[in-house]
Amino acid sequence: CGADTDRRCATKHRRRATIAATKLADMHANLYALGAIALWAGLASLGLALRHLPPFLLTGIALVIGSVPAWPLARSWKVPPGTLALGVSGLFGFHFLLFIALRTAPAVEANLVNYLWPLFIVVLAPVFLRGVALRPSHVIGGLLGFAGAAVAILGAGGSTGTWSWGYLPALGSAFIWASYSLLTKRVAPFPTAAIGLFGLISGVLSLLCHFAFETTPQVGGHDWALLAVMGLGPLGAAFFLWDRALKLGDARHIGVLSYLTPLLSTALLLLVTGRGLSWPIAVAAALIVGGAVLGTRSGRPRQVTPSAA
Repeated sequence: CGADTDRRCATKHRRRATIAATKLADMHANLYALGAIALWAGLASLGLALRHLPPFLLTGIALVIGSVPAWPLARSWKVPPGTLALGVSGLFGFHFLLFIALRTAPAVEANLVNYLWPLFIVVLAPVFLRGVALRPSHVIGGLLGFAGAAVAILGAGGSTGTWSWGYLPALGSAFIWASYSLLTKRVAPFPTAAIGLFGLISGVLSLLCHFAFETTPQVGGHDWALLAVMGLGPLGAAFFLWDRALKLGDARHIGVLSYLTPLLSTALLLLVTGRGLSWPIAVAAALIVGGAVLGTRSGRPRQVTPSAA
């Protein structure tokens, strides 16, 4: 470059440095997101292993343990009452209904129904968010996802000969997490550390419900170990990793990565339960994940992405 083009060369160098920094941040963001997804993939299997514990007790202990990493950041827990109510209802409602579903319905099928939540986020966005329209791709994706849930449920009913009401709480957990994720876009931004407050209050509330409505069983050392893994992993570190990923990277790309979760979670459940991969499970997983990806590819709202799971 000549002396008269030094400024232009400097601009090019800054632009290249910015692009390189962005790519590096995106790579780190994807790693954080994949870490969170890997932790969430084990949630259903852990819940299944602890299904002998009463649901309020299981939810309460796990959520309280999950809040522990945020305790040193308690000064950042100041959030408006409405945001606090949203966070508590989202964390408490989602996990409680999921654990109910895993103990009252075939675990693999109930888990697939629960993982309609990424699709719900896309389909329900026009209901919860202003300026977001429902496009044909969203409708088609929604139909594919619900068809997948129907295949999973009917396939399980054909193998057991019975219908399980446990699919209803699985569907409810999906709706709660999707609505929570969307409504967090309508409240004032809050620090990630505040999730610790949501988890702590949700856990205490669940424990109070346990003492009021359930009988306290004996919790063995193995159970405590699984509870610690569940709390510090899927209900703890995963939230921090996910938030870090969203802050560093492209939320649209990270949102698409979240659709790996039902595949990984289902594969792990099949391994844990010793079940083979039947055609209804394979078809259901393909329809649910395919519907979710289709719903986000065309005209996906930029501000909408799963906040956690």
